[in-house]
Amino acid sequence: MTLPVSTEPPPPGTAIVNACDGSDASLWALDRAMTEAEAHRLPLHVLAVVNPSPTGYPPGMADLVQESVQRLTASMSDGLRRAVATVQAARPRPYAGQLTLHVLLGNVVDVLLRAADGRHTLVLGTRGNGGFTRLLLGSVSTAAVHHAGCPVLVVPAPVEEP
Repeated sequence: MTLPVSTEPPPPGTAIVNACDGSDASLWALDRAMTEAEAHRLPLHVLAVVNPSPTGYPPGMADLVQESVQRLTASMSDGLRRAVATVQAARPRPYAGQLTLHVLLGNVVDVLLRAADGRHTLVLGTRGNGGFTRLLLGSVSTAAVHHAGCPVLVVPAPVEEP
């Protein structure tokens, strides 16, 4: 069965919210979000957020790029479904709770902060490249930790075995 993907924000209510961009870090965070949702018996809203125009469109250009935005949304929807399938296949027992998928357009930090407002938990991955940089959070994780209207769980990459 193909999971539907909404282009609308998740409905209000107590839930776990997860940000997933398809990176390894976001897949580890998605797995943890599934575990948290099961433990608290809450719905899980998985969001992929993309900013199709970080600087805005010049006047008259918005209509011209609409087709590209639709293709981008479709591509992000497919990627989000693949991410969920990948995590489900790797879990000892697949997640069976309430799950909704959302592809949202806009500034990533702004969209995530709005979606997380008043939720149970926002679950994010972080990208560390080894060494000193592993001590740092990414810009999205940092913004979420400092500004989210709910608790934030930042999931680090698994420790690599020597």
